[in-house]
Amino acid sequence: MVADISLTSVIIWAICLLLAAGVAWSRYEKKKTRDKFLRELIAMDPVRREKVLGRLRPDMQTDLRQQLMERFRIS
Repeated sequence: MVADISLTSVIIWAICLLLAAGVAWSRYEKKKTRDKFLRELIAMDPVRREKVLGRLRPDMQTDLRQQLMERFRIS
């Protein structure tokens, strides 16, 4: 059974493992950045928060507003 594993198979599995780790790391960093941005929005006064949210893409605006409502009960 061990003899059936070739060097090519090992290299392909290693590449797949590295790609999966890279995707997982990028998703983690994206979530971490989003949480940091939400904390910064919480610290802002409401007028400034609305100005900052107004500059974003509409889909991102609605997502951030929804997260603000769900997590922190802030509109």
